[in-house]
Amino acid sequence: MKKLIVLAVIGLLFIQPNAQAVPKKIPVNSLKLLTTIGLPSEVSGVVVSGKNIIVFGTQNSKAYAKALNSTGTELWKLQLDQSQASIATAAVVDSIGDVWITGVTPLPATTTTAPPTAINPDNAAMPPTSFIGDLKALTVWKVSSTGVLVATYTSPMNNVIFPTSIALDDSGIAIVGSVADEKINAGFIVFMSSSGLFSKVLQIGSASTTIESVTRNSDKTFTLVGSSSETIAGKRLAGLTDGVIVKVTKSLKITSVVRSSVNKGKRIWNSTSPSLLLGGEVVVGNKSEVAVTKFSSRYVPSWTFRFAGTGPALTTGSTQLLFLSSGAIPALAWNPKVPTALLITFNSKGDISGADSAPVGQRLLIGSLDSKDFGPLVVTSSGDIVSIFVRNTR
Repeated sequence: MKKLIVLAVIGLLFIQPNAQAVPKKIPVNSLKLLTTIGLPSEVSGVVVSGKNIIVFGTQNSKAYAKALNSTGTELWKLQLDQSQASIATAAVVDSIGDVWITGVTPLPATTTTAPPTAINPDNAAMPPTSFIGDLKALTVWKVSSTGVLVATYTSPMNNVIFPTSIALDDSGIAIVGSVADEKINAGFIVFMSSSGLFSKVLQIGSASTTIESVTRNSDKTFTLVGSSSETIAGKRLAGLTDGVIVKVTKSLKITSVVRSSVNKGKRIWNSTSPSLLLGGEVVVGNKSEVAVTKFSSRYVPSWTFRFAGTGPALTTGSTQLLFLSSGAIPALAWNPKVPTALLITFNSKGDISGADSAPVGQRLLIGSLDSKDFGPLVVTSSGDIVSIFVRNTR
């Protein structure tokens, strides 16, 4: 019996070190350049329609869209509006491949207004200053996958607006963004039916609120995310600026507001996906981090991470986060010397399962999306060119 006990103890001595072994760090793979797509001042974003990459933005003070194939060859290019000035700022693709692009155009020439404060949260290319005061017409362009302008829908607004995000389903599209004049700095949401009828605008906040992203929930309600430094729907400010999650009914009424805050700090939610994976910024003093949190349908956190880095933090689906990383991450073989674009992939439990990085020198994040044909797409900008990167499968 004593002999058996001694053998068991010896066996445990051999097993124990393995149980306490340090987990192997996950390697960070290099993303591969797919193509370059234009100047930073001209590109607002990218969506995918089938095997075509749709680039949209503002060029020579005009809203435009163009399609590229996987080699970067231009298939078509379209000027969206004939106005003196226009901007295109957000887009989405429907189930048949048509592209819905939103932006702003001038009010009719007979309308005269004093130029209000211009707003441009995403640093998109803006028309000449003399026209900015007139950019009060919310506009939606429907473009076929072959580059035909199918329809244009316009809704006059009372203030300068800047659309930031679109959510689409069979009944129509929801558009969110920022609205401003000399006394207003607020978020907004408006709904356009599939037949082109616009709802009344729901303004969110009044003095210091932004709405960055929207998604439509399975019950036809909307989830809006952004930031606010004022009371919204009775929910008071907790930090210097709070990240906000606003639930809005299909009839555009606020039903709940969830605020995330840091004491004497700034929180912003930059993005949300249909699975309610949110990405955002956290700034306290000189310390800058990005946060990613998976929420339930009741906005209860399932899991969350913070990483050293700078915003915006862009989420895709339920698994991916793109941000400019500026520090080591324990799970990864990663410690950048300068801020570097990093795409982290999570598994269903919220554990890091992989990571890919763009080359050093990509200073601005423009978009992150996932495509059936291309896989993950990362859109970034250096000082002089916008590039699209894909996962290196070699």
